[in-house]
Amino acid sequence: MSTLKESLSTDMRAAMKARDELVTSTLRLALAAIGNAEVAGKQKRELSDAEVTAVLTREAKKRREAATAFADAGRAEQAARERAEGDVLERYLPAQLGDAELAGLVAGALAAGGFSGPAQMGPAMKAAQAAVAGRAEGGRVAAEVRRQLTA
Repeated sequence: MSTLKESLSTDMRAAMKARDELVTSTLRLALAAIGNAEVAGKQKRELSDAEVTAVLTREAKKRREAATAFADAGRAEQAARERAEGDVLERYLPAQLGDAELAGLVAGALAAGGFSGPAQMGPAMKAAQAAVAGRAEGGRVAAEVRRQLTA
């Protein structure tokens, strides 16, 4: 079992003992998503920490999107719950890069790969995502790559 997955399981048990319903349910859902990812495909396998982080990132993004949807629909209580669940998941994710740090990493990746012009967006995104390594959302990375390629 990956260290991150073990940490999630341990923290979920601690939250259950403390009767912390929000953390318990959030971690239970996260572990279920990890379990689903492990059995996806032709054969069951253990996920690495990087793959577990990717699953948690997707789950946190779902919470942010749901919070926005609930807030737009005037359901403040549900939006607050989704934000709180997202905050619980954020504890297990690497710190997100600031705009300046993201711009620097993307510029370095583009320079190293020799990418120029919007026609090379696909390969440039692949290099930029590798450099960022999950510390920024894909939409932010794509916007920065597009900005630097068209500048």
